[in-house]
Amino acid sequence: MKKLILAGAIAAACAAGPLRAQDAKPDNELSFNVAGVSDYRFRGISQTRLEPALQGGADYVNNPTGFYAGAWASTIKWTRDAGGGGDVEVDLYGGRRGAIARDFSYDVGVLAYVYAGNDLGRVGLKNADTLELYGQLGYGPAYVKYSHAATNLFGAVDSSNSGYLDIGANIDLTQGWTGNLHAGHQSVKRAPAASYSDWKLGVTKDFGVLTGALAVIGSNADKGAYASPVNGKFTGKTALVLTLAKTF
Repeated sequence: MKKLILAGAIAAACAAGPLRAQDAKPDNELSFNVAGVSDYRFRGISQTRLEPALQGGADYVNNPTGFYAGAWASTIKWTRDAGGGGDVEVDLYGGRRGAIARDFSYDVGVLAYVYAGNDLGRVGLKNADTLELYGQLGYGPAYVKYSHAATNLFGAVDSSNSGYLDIGANIDLTQGWTGNLHAGHQSVKRAPAASYSDWKLGVTKDFGVLTGALAVIGSNADKGAYASPVNGKFTGKTALVLTLAKTF
């Protein structure tokens, strides 16, 4: 069996709380974000061969309806390391989120992962471009989310209908600190050796000028299936990951 390198982008989703009168916002909001990370991890697996990445994006939200859309990009290494090409991942997404009842929230949408020039077909894989549908339910700071691949999953052959279950919480620790807890499981259709679980334990703080996040991230992925073709290092190893970001 060919070694599979699973990839994609962070779709970090915090549970949205119910809107209250004192939380009133403009009808339309447009924001931008930039970030630097010590290692771009997606579902516990490094997309950058355990090396740093530059990231950025834009988000639009229509607050009265809850509809949103956005685009996000990151530098990557995995498509080229797998024998294809390309250096950038672009994510395009849209959906709707809002309150169901007091303390209960929902978020549903679609997310396209685009890897221009990945050309993985030449090494026996499929095009890395992937389309996922997702749905999330939140209660207070906790959430459960499921993402379903409507196409082949990040180049894996015959892997459509794969799924990812994400359970977590973003807990207010006071004085501007937030605790980030996550556990997930990636199921890859017709490739049981590529299926695995991952986890994260971290903290985030807005320092005004920048937002910083520090997390321990790891997985129980198969070390052979997720070894870098370039240097043999396990891309799902447990490691400390630092993020510095700015939203404006």
